Amino acid sequence: MSQISERKRSHLTLCATEDVEHHGATLLDEVRLLHEALPDLSLADVSLETTLLGKTLRAPIVISGMTGGTDEAGTLNRALAGAAQKLGVAMGVGSQRAMLLHPDQADTYRVREVAPDILLLANLGAVQARESGTAAVMGLVRAIGADALCVHLNVAQELVQDEGDRDFRGCLAALGELARELPVPVIAKETGCGLSPGTLARLCDAGVRWVDVAGAGGTSWTAVESLRGSERQQALGRELRDWGIPTAASVVYAARAGLRVIASGGIRGALDAAAALALGADAVSLALPFFRAFTEGEQDGVLLAGERLIEGLRVVALLTGARDARALRRVPRVIGPNLARWIEVSRAPARSEEAS
Repeated sequence: MSQISERKRSHLTLCATEDVEHHGATLLDEVRLLHEALPDLSLADVSLETTLLGKTLRAPIVISGMTGGTDEAGTLNRALAGAAQKLGVAMGVGSQRAMLLHPDQADTYRVREVAPDILLLANLGAVQARESGTAAVMGLVRAIGADALCVHLNVAQELVQDEGDRDFRGCLAALGELARELPVPVIAKETGCGLSPGTLARLCDAGVRWVDVAGAGGTSWTAVESLRGSERQQALGRELRDWGIPTAASVVYAARAGLRVIASGGIRGALDAAAALALGADAVSLALPFFRAFTEGEQDGVLLAGERLIEGLRVVALLTGARDARALRRVPRVIGPNLARWIEVSRAPARSEEAS
């Protein structure tokens, strides 16, 4: 078994059985949407149908990329994709680094046989994208029939891993090159630490138009790494467990930067999803809830979790008087004090080096 495959298996086991979530808050709970007692709508009037990255979805929901590169990962990806096909939502695969290094692992990422119609997102780390070049990256996208590419940014996780990357120079330039040259959209995707106003401005300047903010408050990959590896890795992982920018703040920053936004990082139910959409997200993405639904009930468990999320989001929309998902952006809301302080950061002028 390769080192990458062994690590992937370990990650799945830990996410299924251990406390791997951020101990801080997404701050989505500080977005309170005003209740409408007279909505003048029927639930049948509420449609969550959304066009995302050129494909029509039944609801603005993505089953987030989780894994690949092992037999178990292949089984999981096919179950998630089959559920996404039946639910009418999108899905991403996990990092294709294993496939890049071991082409024989490609089948663990291929899901089109069970999900011919879904919006499918390919996935590769920024360092691997920098090292591979456009042609090789496009080969990964084509090999699984993906509609778009997520380039994931996981600096904190890599620094915690004993075997992780340490040199992140040139990653922004690589992202810009892919955004210009690939025939599919490129999504800059964080992995649990969120995106700051400064980072988002640089992504915009580089030509990136889509981001998945993956803010702090959901699965903490530094926490996952603290449960495996050397004493050093465990200690640093514990130290950085709660590092990052809360999901709600990251969504606001990204929307204000003029980017198209997928909100992830601790989305755990319809209220979280509605709050993220109200703050400006185009869609929401979930990983751990769907993974744990699979561990409890395989594909049927994923289907049940997805149907409950869609129903809950439709009900919340009705309770605010919103006829569709985008109408949630116009719903009156109250913002709590902690989120308000984080939001204020995006309004403050940056300090110059001279001033500091």
